[in-house]
Amino acid sequence: MTTQQQKALDFPTRPAAMTSTGGNMSPLARREIGAGYNIWIRIATIRAGLMLLAIFIGVYYGATLARGSATGQYLIVRLPTLGGTNSGGNSINNRGWVAGYSRVAGDQSREAALWRDGELIPLGTLGGPNSSVAWPVKNNRGIIVGISQTDEPEPEGARWSCSAFFTGPFVVGKKCFGFVWEDRDRVMKKLPPLGGNNSFAAAANNRRQVVGWAETSVRDPQGCEAPQVFRFVAVIWNLKKDKDDDDIEIEALPLPPGDTSSAATAINNRGQAVGISGRCDQAVGRHSARVAVLWDKGEVIEIGNLGAPHWATATAINEQGDVAGFASQPDAGPDEQRFSAFLWTKRGGIQDLDELPGDNFSQAFGINDRGEVVGLSCGPAAGCRAVIWRNGEVVDLNKFKGSYPFHLETAKDINDAGEITGRAIINPSTGEREAYMDIPTHH
Repeated sequence: MTTQQQKALDFPTRPAAMTSTGGNMSPLARREIGAGYNIWIRIATIRAGLMLLAIFIGVYYGATLARGSATGQYLIVRLPTLGGTNSGGNSINNRGWVAGYSRVAGDQSREAALWRDGELIPLGTLGGPNSSVAWPVKNNRGIIVGISQTDEPEPEGARWSCSAFFTGPFVVGKKCFGFVWEDRDRVMKKLPPLGGNNSFAAAANNRRQVVGWAETSVRDPQGCEAPQVFRFVAVIWNLKKDKDDDDIEIEALPLPPGDTSSAATAINNRGQAVGISGRCDQAVGRHSARVAVLWDKGEVIEIGNLGAPHWATATAINEQGDVAGFASQPDAGPDEQRFSAFLWTKRGGIQDLDELPGDNFSQAFGINDRGEVVGLSCGPAAGCRAVIWRNGEVVDLNKFKGSYPFHLETAKDINDAGEITGRAIINPSTGEREAYMDIPTHH
């Protein structure tokens, strides 16, 4: 890393009013955010291709202008936290809204967060200690979905899927539900399960369809691994258009023959959903993800795995029906978590995506309508690096970060303008990380 890249940037800030969103709110009434994150100037500048003005914005507002001929130029914007030392961007829609999570002051819990139009908006919880936007949501009409704990004890002692997305002393012990939050009322609402105690919301399309998975009331001591007790299935929650009507319809998606549990992770505006299918297991992947699947017009289609019947996880789908994800490498066991990123298309089937030279592990998390895929590539020498797969090539985004001083560890989502969000390592010794937004100035 050059001296210029190591030099810390001093970003000007301004106060931003915070709006109460219901549930267990953060104690802070106001936050401060980087003045460089101004979406209206960004849209007028970058999407119009006015490079001189983009350079002015990068200098004046404290964003980092990254140059690179292979993948274009980027403005990297540091996104602020809710007072803690760790945050991550997991979703970015076509309006430039970034959603994810931030630890709160004290680092004992995390809260779902939305970075939007110059605001950092804490989304609250459903009464419990933790919440998060964990997957690429993709909705462009003011809907955010994610997961949140309640203040109710988990009666069966199940860890549930939420446990993989929370940190701190309160990871388990409370019921956890998928939530929906809409900009029109800014209230976090619970998405119900199917007779069990927990649910999980991953994504939403512009037709007010939310996908995820929900516990049923079916106990499965053979298929579930303790402490998981109940089977769970992929679902679609259909949201009512009338904001005064809180009724939410829930629809279970079909299972492939022989499988007992499933989860839906993404949905496009055509109503095509993708996810995983297998047996109940631990409710965090593994044998629950025997194969990645596609639900289309009431039919469930197995899109496969990479040779091992576990951890085959579809993470995103674009409007063309192309699917990104990751799966166990052919010789990996179910507890090794050795993954390779994949891209599935109707014409080409499931294809392993290349890692960066010297790496042996990768995951893909987001895809846009241009077929650009983002994720990470990891190896024993370099650790994990945020990458983009474009035109059959994998590119390390750290090569184009300019004077941005920190290491881009993950790229979690990409929108149709090529804007990327993810997480960067601020301090390797302490584990401090921050959310970022990567804005291309041209392609």
